[in-house]
Amino acid sequence: MTVPSLAKELGSRLPSPGERAAANQLRRILASHAGANRDQKLKVFEGEQVAEIVLTPGLSMLLLELLRHVSKGDAVTLVPVSQMLTTQQAADILNVSRPFLIGLLERKAIPYETVGRHRRIRAEDLFTYKEKRDAEREGALCELAELDADLI
Repeated sequence: MTVPSLAKELGSRLPSPGERAAANQLRRILASHAGANRDQKLKVFEGEQVAEIVLTPGLSMLLLELLRHVSKGDAVTLVPVSQMLTTQQAADILNVSRPFLIGLLERKAIPYETVGRHRRIRAEDLFTYKEKRDAEREGALCELAELDADLI
């Protein structure tokens, strides 16, 4: 029996045009009502029943980010910070090769645990490394831009 692609969860496939449009519509609605440090109330109607959901600013921003990616057509997977990742999953998140990631682990740039013969990386540790790496790259780019501006 074949399963239609739309029956698969969104994290394992690209969103359909209808899903992209729905995500974009919901994103625009949430963004238009988003206020700085203000809760939003979302009402969901199903027949005669109404459910009211309170979205905190943090939850609103997370939801907006998710909807932005889906509306662009990106496949999205959420990773809990407590999750243990394989080296391949971690390499994919960093957008590096698995051998390069292994080198980072061996240089102790990212903490890891060994389970049997396999290395496992806590998502929280990986994201901490990624934020630090991205900040260093941003600093280097700013420095290069300043040097370039001096030459002009």
